[in-house]
Amino acid sequence: MAYRKLNRDTKERRSILSGLTKTVLTNGSVKTTEERAKEVRKFVDKMITYGKKGDLVSRRQALAFLENDTETVKYVFNELAPKYADRQGGYTRIVKLTERRGDDALIVILELV
Repeated sequence: MAYRKLNRDTKERRSILSGLTKTVLTNGSVKTTEERAKEVRKFVDKMITYGKKGDLVSRRQALAFLENDTETVKYVFNELAPKYADRQGGYTRIVKLTERRGDDALIVILELV
């Protein structure tokens, strides 16, 4: 699977993606660059899919990625997963906003559908 490195080493990249994923899952949306949003979308969808499975292995995989944030994992498994039970994927949407002044990076909102 191809992925973006986001000009970061592995630990920094994993931390950024984990943090953005937690923010989207708990708040429902996050404002970030288009490249980061496209990469985070994969992980948000994966966490909700883990929640829909609901077994112990899925819970542990979600905990491992979300850096042992038990509150977020409980929220995903108990509230978000039932909400998306009849949906077969595509739990997020990207809304384009504007370009950032300093480097012309496209700023978007990544939100749950």
